[in-house]
Amino acid sequence: MRFPVIKSLLTVSILAALACAPALAQDKVKIGFVSTLSGPSAALGVDIRDAFMLAVKLNGGKLGGLSADVSISDDQFKPDVGKQLFERYVKRDKVDFLTGVVFSNIMLAGLPEAVNAKTIYLSPNAAPSPIAGAQCTPYFFAVSWPNDAYHEAAGQYATNLKVKSAYLLAPNYQAGKDSLAGFKRFFKGNVSGEVYTKLGELDYSAELAAIRAAKPEVVYTFLPGGMGINFIKQFMAAGLNKDTRLIQPGFGADQDVIRAVGNDMLGVFDTAHWGLDLPNEANKKFVAEFEKEYKRLPTIYAAQGYDTALLIDAAVRAANGKIDDKEALIKTLKTVKFNSVRGDFRFNTNQYPIQNYYLREIVKDGQGRLVNRIVGQPLLVNHGDAYVKDCPMK
Repeated sequence: MRFPVIKSLLTVSILAALACAPALAQDKVKIGFVSTLSGPSAALGVDIRDAFMLAVKLNGGKLGGLSADVSISDDQFKPDVGKQLFERYVKRDKVDFLTGVVFSNIMLAGLPEAVNAKTIYLSPNAAPSPIAGAQCTPYFFAVSWPNDAYHEAAGQYATNLKVKSAYLLAPNYQAGKDSLAGFKRFFKGNVSGEVYTKLGELDYSAELAAIRAAKPEVVYTFLPGGMGINFIKQFMAAGLNKDTRLIQPGFGADQDVIRAVGNDMLGVFDTAHWGLDLPNEANKKFVAEFEKEYKRLPTIYAAQGYDTALLIDAAVRAANGKIDDKEALIKTLKTVKFNSVRGDFRFNTNQYPIQNYYLREIVKDGQGRLVNRIVGQPLLVNHGDAYVKDCPMK
């Protein structure tokens, strides 16, 4: 499947049903999909979009028995554009659900538009800490993981290794701050450097010089998309990997990064809530169908986009298609069961997931491809987040 990238506030409405007679409004579910589909980080939004639409296709063009009308827009990696798109979807198009955003700063800019309109936002990625705690809202569900969680698992891994010194690097925005806070929460060693770079930075020569001078045992970074690809290439080219272990969050060492960096990724360890090799049947089907459809292996972002569509399908079906009653629909979303590609998980009272987090290592598979393989038992089991106690929802 090919989808156009929309670089203005115009959107494309994709009626996913293959053929249907003219329908009444209640005969379809309308979804506004806003994501980063252009620029250096476009691969992330493209993976979420492709997997979401794959789930719709495999479901016969329907979600919960209703024809799926999915409108897709590019936020251009700009919070103001994302906000305008959210506003357009809730006020003009009156969508039933919003989803798609990759980055926390864009989601935080647009979310008030959804909340004020009492439109449910299902996050396939961005899940910032403020919304997990005191600013939680019944109109936000994190279908991915709390912003801190991958980093907490990485901190636990470094602690398990008895690492004495770690150098931390992340962009200066909400998710970047959450990431390093999460790592430090579970890391028992010394932080020899904590640096926040400009969001979107691609030249890390100054940061690499500082790392060389600090001589840490471990470097841990949160640099999604093109930022991470450039950092790893420059880190390896500088030879820092010879003396310093590089640990990554799962999305910092996933298939999009592997494709761009190549063999230098071999042996890198990362942490994630999902892997290509999780043995449940839903995941086996997803990986096979995604590769068949798009001729590439899926990433964490793709897994989250696919699960988001499955959650909508299960909730709309459980509600018997009656999606106008938002309070009832929210209650259904909280408890409805579906076959997630990650295996079992459930929503906490703040509507953030409780789930397992794994250590993964980049290896070569039987076809000679670089892939992530889950190593051992989960680092964190049935793990929630540190902010749920501050959320007034019960």
